[in-house]
Amino acid sequence: MKSVKDLKVKIFADGADKGGMLEMYEKPYIQGLTTNPTLMKKAGISDYLSFCKDILTHIKDKPLSFEVFSDDFAEMERQALEIASWGENVYVKIPVTNTKQETCYALVKKLASQKVKLNVTAIMTMAQVRDVVSSLDPMVASFVSVFAGRVADTGRDPVPMMAAAVEMLKIAPAAELIWASPRELLNIFQADEIGCQVITVTNDILKKLALVGYDLNNYSLDTVKMFYKDAVDAGFKL
Repeated sequence: MKSVKDLKVKIFADGADKGGMLEMYEKPYIQGLTTNPTLMKKAGISDYLSFCKDILTHIKDKPLSFEVFSDDFAEMERQALEIASWGENVYVKIPVTNTKQETCYALVKKLASQKVKLNVTAIMTMAQVRDVVSSLDPMVASFVSVFAGRVADTGRDPVPMMAAAVEMLKIAPAAELIWASPRELLNIFQADEIGCQVITVTNDILKKLALVGYDLNNYSLDTVKMFYKDAVDAGFKL
């Protein structure tokens, strides 16, 4: 199997904990970072602007995606232009629809025409991929973020869909496909195998990178030792 250094897919760290983000930023195999309002809320962030500006004082040379949080497209546009002004490495995350399921395509087209670097997010269907790609400026850097992990949560195999999306993005040379919301380390290798350009990975999964290629006999023994130690520590008796 491939080692991590042989992978072509770019690994982006996904999170909102400042310490964790900066730790991942220092890793040579992390080539970008992303966050979103849900992760920020879980991290206890209440001042969106201060958090983003603070992170950008530390991260200036790797792509960093921040998301708009309005449900109104006119306000989304205002927020997007504000966020885009923060730095050359900043990508603006736009949800594929608002909460009324009104599509973002007109807004994406408008922002792309102004050379705003976009990360269109929460995509889960091939129709959405097609319409997002057709709305982008093919020569402006952008990300098309397909939530493969959430697709898998519904019992569907996301690999064929992601492989088809790779082909669909070929008409937009500056756009890159993101395998978003992975559920296990294997997803990194699956994304690499089909030619997906980027995968966003949480710190919990990134910690498992040390296990890549680990001998399975040793892993089996480690597991047996864990079960035994926990039983002893718990003082179990029959």
